[in-house]
Amino acid sequence: MIRQSSIKTKSASRGACKLCTPLGACLAAKGIERAMPLLHGSQGCATYIRRYMISHYREPIDIASSNFSESSAIFGGKNDLHDAVRNVVTQYDPSLVLVATTCLTETIGDDVGMFLRELAIGDRDKSELPPVVHVSTASYRGTHADGFHAAVRAVVSQLAESSGETLGHVNLFPGMVSAADLRYLREIAEDFEIDATVVPDYSDVLDGPAWDDYRLIPEGGTPIERIKETSRAAGSIEMTSVAAENATAGQWLEKNRGVPNQRLPLPIGVVATDKYFALLEKISGRETPKRHQMERGRLIDSYVDSHKYMFGRRVALYGEEDLVVGLASLLIETGAIPVLCASGGKSGKMREAIAAIEPNLAKEITVLDGVDHSEIEEAIEQLEPDLMIGPSKGYKTSRKLEIPLVRVGFPIHDRMGGARMLHLGYRGAQQLFDRIVNTIMEQKQASSAVGYTYM
Repeated sequence: MIRQSSIKTKSASRGACKLCTPLGACLAAKGIERAMPLLHGSQGCATYIRRYMISHYREPIDIASSNFSESSAIFGGKNDLHDAVRNVVTQYDPSLVLVATTCLTETIGDDVGMFLRELAIGDRDKSELPPVVHVSTASYRGTHADGFHAAVRAVVSQLAESSGETLGHVNLFPGMVSAADLRYLREIAEDFEIDATVVPDYSDVLDGPAWDDYRLIPEGGTPIERIKETSRAAGSIEMTSVAAENATAGQWLEKNRGVPNQRLPLPIGVVATDKYFALLEKISGRETPKRHQMERGRLIDSYVDSHKYMFGRRVALYGEEDLVVGLASLLIETGAIPVLCASGGKSGKMREAIAAIEPNLAKEITVLDGVDHSEIEEAIEQLEPDLMIGPSKGYKTSRKLEIPLVRVGFPIHDRMGGARMLHLGYRGAQQLFDRIVNTIMEQKQASSAVGYTYM
C-alpha cells in the first residue's frame, strides 16, 4: 500500500489546490461551437473565472452572469436567470447556452431546471431558443475537474439523439487537457484514419490566431450536430483514472444509448500512450503510423540519454488528479520517484491509480487528496524532494523552500504558453521530459561553485 502521510488535515483551506466547480463547466462550454456559458449567481463569480482563464490562455473570454442582487438571494433568481438568457441570446446569438449554478444559487435552493422549463424569450415561443443546458456546479462539493466532467455529461445527455443508425465514428472525451493536447489528439486520430468527435474541443477557441476585428464568440469548438450524433457512434474513449463512472459522458452514453465505452488513463509517457495506441490500432485495423513509431523510439532514446540525471530523483507532484496520475506514470518509467502525489480533488481513486503503476514503489510514495497548498508545503518540507511539478500556484512553496518548479497543468499565470504546452502522447512526453531534465540540469549548474558549461 502507498504510505500515509503524517500531515494533519485542517478545518479551513489555505491556498486551495483546486479551482471552483463552475470554472470547469465554463471551460467545457468554450469547447462547443458558438456556445456561451452563463453563471447563475453573482457577477463576482463570472469575473473571477474570466480573470483566471484569461491569465492562463491569454485570449479574450466572455462569461455571462445572471447578476444576483441582495433581493435575489432572498427571493430567488428566477427573473434574473430569465433576463440573463434573453440577453445572451439577443447579444451573442449562441448555438447553446450552458447554465452553470454557483454556490449562492445552490445554497438558497433555486430550482434552475424548473426556471428553464418556464423560460420564453420575448414574444417568441420557447422552441425558437437555442438549447439551454443546465449543470449543477456548487463549488463546495467538487473541483474544477468535477465541473468539467459534469458539464460535458450534461451537454451530451441533454442533446444526444435517442435513436438512429450507427455512423461509425468514435467519441473522444479527453478531459481537461491543454489546447495543444486537443490538436494533437485530432492529428493522431486522422493518422489512424479514424473519424473522431472530440468533446469538448477548445483548441482553436482558446488558442487561436490574432483577429483584425473583435469576435463575440471565437471560431472553433465541437459542432452541436456532432454532439447530437455521439449516441450513434461506434464507441467512446474517455481519458480518466479517477472520475466516478456515473459522472462522465462516456458512461452515460454506454448506459443510456448502448455506445461501448473504453476508459483509459491520460496517455502521458510511453506505457500509458502504448495502451492508447493499441486501442486505436484495434479500432482502425491499422498499424501505428511510422512517424508515431519514430517519436516513441526517440522518446525511449532520450530516457536512456538522461538516465544519469533522472534516476532516483525525488519529485513532488500536485494538481488535478488525472494529471498527477499521468505525471507519476511518466516519472516512474524514467527512473524518478514521485515521493509526493497531492491534489485538492477527493475522488478517492487517486491512491489506487498510482499504486497500480508500480506496486514495488508503493512504500516510497505519499499520496494526499483533498489537501490545500499549506498541507502540500508541509509534506514537501518533510519529504525533501529535488523537484516540484504542478501549476503555478505552487511557486510560493518553490521559492520558499528553494526547490525548482516545472509548471504543468492549469493554471499557469506566471509564464507564457500554458495553452500550448503538450503533455499527451509520445510527442507530449518528449517535450515534458526535456523540460524536466533541463530543469534538473539547470539547478545543478546554478548551484555549482565551479559553473560547469559541459553537463
